[in-house]
Amino acid sequence: MGTVVPARPAQTLYVTIRRDELRQLQAEREQLQQELAQLRLQLQNQQRTPSH
Repeated sequence: MGTVVPARPAQTLYVTIRRDELRQLQAEREQLQQELAQLRLQLQNQQRTPSH
């Protein structure tokens, strides 16, 4: 059997981000959410309409 290693408490990682980077990430996130909504709608429409 392997050796038992005691569990360590979770470590918190702190990062800094510039405001322009944050705005860019938020814009990308919004765009991806819109794309996801469109794809979900297309998928729903495909499932409703038979392909024949």
